[in-house]
Amino acid sequence: MDTLHRGGLVAAIEPESFASELGLQVGDEIIEVNGHLVEDVIDVQFYAADEWIELKIRRNGMLLTCKGGRAYNQTLGIEFEHPTFDIDIRRCNNLCPFCFVLQMPNRMRRALYVKDDDYRYSFLHGHFVTLTNLSDHDWQRIADQFLSPLYVSVHATDLRIRRACLRNPTAPDVLEQLRWLADHDIEVHTQLVITPGLNDGPYLGQSIRDLATLWPHVSSVCVVPVGLTKHHKYDRRPLTKAEMRVIVDEVRGYQREYLSKFGVRFVYLTDEWYLQLDEEVPPKSHNDGLALEENGQGMVRNFLDDWQAVKRELKSKKPAGQQRIRSRYKSATLVTGRLFAPTLTKVGKEFARLSGLPVDVAPIVNERLGETIVVSGLLMGDDVINQLKGRALGEVIVLPRIMFDHPRGVALDDVSPLRIAQLLERPVALADAMGDVLDALTGRNALTIKPTDEQIPLDVMRAGGWSIEKYL
Repeated sequence: MDTLHRGGLVAAIEPESFASELGLQVGDEIIEVNGHLVEDVIDVQFYAADEWIELKIRRNGMLLTCKGGRAYNQTLGIEFEHPTFDIDIRRCNNLCPFCFVLQMPNRMRRALYVKDDDYRYSFLHGHFVTLTNLSDHDWQRIADQFLSPLYVSVHATDLRIRRACLRNPTAPDVLEQLRWLADHDIEVHTQLVITPGLNDGPYLGQSIRDLATLWPHVSSVCVVPVGLTKHHKYDRRPLTKAEMRVIVDEVRGYQREYLSKFGVRFVYLTDEWYLQLDEEVPPKSHNDGLALEENGQGMVRNFLDDWQAVKRELKSKKPAGQQRIRSRYKSATLVTGRLFAPTLTKVGKEFARLSGLPVDVAPIVNERLGETIVVSGLLMGDDVINQLKGRALGEVIVLPRIMFDHPRGVALDDVSPLRIAQLLERPVALADAMGDVLDALTGRNALTIKPTDEQIPLDVMRAGGWSIEKYL
């Protein structure tokens, strides 16, 4: 056993799990599993798949061996402090002109300036990676341990254009890499972040057609409009609505073609295209069973489908126009980003009519990142506070839960929902859907913070957590 090898530090043990039966303890460092040195949680899962498991661990400086038989369907039951043991996270070696990390303002928290491009996080958490920093060892692991699916930022299949997109003159040919993955039966989801004058026009069509030649191993292409903050440095611009219309129509043409050829649409538009063009968001079936919400595809449809269920619940109560539910709060202010505000306003009016409880929608302008950043997940706590001060507010303020998707339950500017509740002198509830809004009004929302609370509930911190920020 390599006594200098850095193993995985155990952070928690699940009760009645295999690890618990073996007597593993918090603070143990797992170095080997069944004779194999482990460098991350993937190795542990892979080598511990047998019925008989032998672990080499380091405890208080002592090297120990633990072994035993694992019952069928018994969980291993180990939570690690970091999912990667050798290094904290693999950094990106590209300088994409639309990279969000390169567009962050100064004096924000450290993790926001780290460019994550780790294929292991792609497999574990669905992060999109470029495949430009993999070693021969990495490629061999992907094949040997069948790390599928992976999520790959392609941007363009034309090598010259892709290198321009990545600002990396030595970036490898992504089509060759994807063919290698296909040859090893690895499924891949891809994305194209469309930047006008860079990879739109004929390059968009070429990329879609090239990727379609690798179907079904390349199982999806997600088309994403570029997002640029006011701190952008590389002389790029967002798409105009006219340009977006051309791209949407082009993608729909490919969807019809591939639906006929493959039985699935293959290429998909993120929600922002529909919201920016004031179009109806497609039904869930339009996504062909894919779960790509983390990339902004299907989140609005999930919200609207949840609203239909809430609407049925409200209609089962008293006649419309009367207060139809027993509520703790008689009114609410719903905070959102400017992109989603029209949708939420329409739903909010219908909610108020059916429930008898007035709700007011408050779109927040992103002053810190710039007015071109219109999504709710990137809202700043201070912007919410400053723009709601002096405004007539409901008895409870409902904030997007995704604003606080961080292990400490704070927004991008480190402002917590408790601070917002204290400064606005209102209870604050976090919500993903209208069911959460209904729960907030009735007092059943577990993610509710009062101005008098000493700390935010643990449930808020458990709900949040960008993977990169958990592990840095």
